[in-house]
Amino acid sequence: MNQNTELIQGGSIMELPVLEIKNVHKKYLSHTVLEGVGFSIPRGKIVGLLGPNGCGKTTILKLISGLLQLDEGEIRINGICPGQQTKSMISYLPERSYLNDWMKISDILNLFSDFYADFDRDRAEQMLTDLKISKEEKLKTMSKGTKEKVQLILVMSRRASLYLLDEPIGGVDPATREYILHTILKNFDENSSILITTHLIQDVETIFDQVLFLNQGKIVIDGEVDEIREKYGKSIDGLFREVFRC
Repeated sequence: MNQNTELIQGGSIMELPVLEIKNVHKKYLSHTVLEGVGFSIPRGKIVGLLGPNGCGKTTILKLISGLLQLDEGEIRINGICPGQQTKSMISYLPERSYLNDWMKISDILNLFSDFYADFDRDRAEQMLTDLKISKEEKLKTMSKGTKEKVQLILVMSRRASLYLLDEPIGGVDPATREYILHTILKNFDENSSILITTHLIQDVETIFDQVLFLNQGKIVIDGEVDEIREKYGKSIDGLFREVFRC
């Protein structure tokens, strides 16, 4: 059992939401990005944070991961505010790679093994073998789709409580999208949760348990996928197109 399942303040973190956000506000200079955002994610859910480009989705992920400081409100991961203690609870896939192109796969595996105590190297190596990716191969020699797969494998090979995936299927071919979705589902732990940002709804809505629509810095729809489909009489993609006039 790792620290993600330790007792906190006399109670088990398993009884708490994985993520709870209350009345969060964030500005960049005079530009308001988030205004009174609030939602919670129970354990064992795959949640879509949906909205057009530039609506604040990435800002929310950076606030959760502690890369940005909020101006007002509260964020808790397993009951704890973002900080040093929550870094081991979160596995974050940013939209843009932070890995150097000159690195070999073996270098990256060593880096993750050294940096993250919860990194399951055996799991990562097995998935790389399945894709016939050599550990001696350098990132700079790979296609965009293969790089995306490698980064996802690294993130999903950690034993985290919360996975934050920022546009994981953006800009890749349909076959790569299918692999990415398969990898997410295959490595999903019922004691953890996944928050995925995307504006490509049709390809990914089948894996969501819950969706959040973010528009102009506010959550305008929040609910279970089946309940939303029943309430509005259309798919999540269809509703998204209506709300955002795509």
